[in-house]
Amino acid sequence: MRNEEHKLRVLDSRQAMTGADRQWALQYEPGDVIRYSRGSKVLGIEPGEYARVKDVNIKENRITVERENGVQKNYDPSRLCGVAVYQEVDRAFSEGDRMQFTAPSRDLRIANRELGTIQKINDAGDLEIRTDSGRDIAFNIREHPHLDHGYAVTSHSSQGQTADRVLVHVDTEKSELLVNNRFAYVSVSRGQYDAQIYTDNRSELAQDLGRDLLRPTATDAEQVQDSAQMNESRLRLVGRFLNNIAIQRVVV
Repeated sequence: MRNEEHKLRVLDSRQAMTGADRQWALQYEPGDVIRYSRGSKVLGIEPGEYARVKDVNIKENRITVERENGVQKNYDPSRLCGVAVYQEVDRAFSEGDRMQFTAPSRDLRIANRELGTIQKINDAGDLEIRTDSGRDIAFNIREHPHLDHGYAVTSHSSQGQTADRVLVHVDTEKSELLVNNRFAYVSVSRGQYDAQIYTDNRSELAQDLGRDLLRPTATDAEQVQDSAQMNESRLRLVGRFLNNIAIQRVVV
């Protein structure tokens, strides 16, 4: 029998909004939720506080936000740094779902992108989660609305984690900054027993995963040597994987 789903309101990062974008009122929308990691003495906002965008004045490059206590503030976003911008979205969760925390919390003692499994959940937003490290955490979604499904994670956030089996998505049209031998090493080595690669272009896959980002300089001889040895190890691992099981595992 399928576990009952519960819809919760969570905060989804506006990832396409860069640091430069956050300086311009044009990029904000009414309803956006802002988290001030550094706070502001001028505005009287404490570090970690949240506020909701109520109005946007593009001409004067100013936004009006409403704090959690109901007080409204109007300011020029280019004068503040250390802010993150989110949109509220609905997510359906059930007991047994894999999930990930999308922001750290000192109170809950959790790290960004930490993974876990939902043990209990209800429509009021009460959650009990067992992290992969073995800790049980109980909280209400209003206390920490940074939650998402944990069935797929980025290569960057998967570092240090392991799984029995992994599925790796590789888009060969992405730049060398995203698809390279470092990405290949981290992604493939997460799986203890099996790794399957899904790609848009099988013929270019090996070349793209072999890209080396190392840029040696005359003053970095020792560091370059260490990095080269590490890259060589990475390439051997990826090469063995592609040569041994890529024919069966690589899916276009």
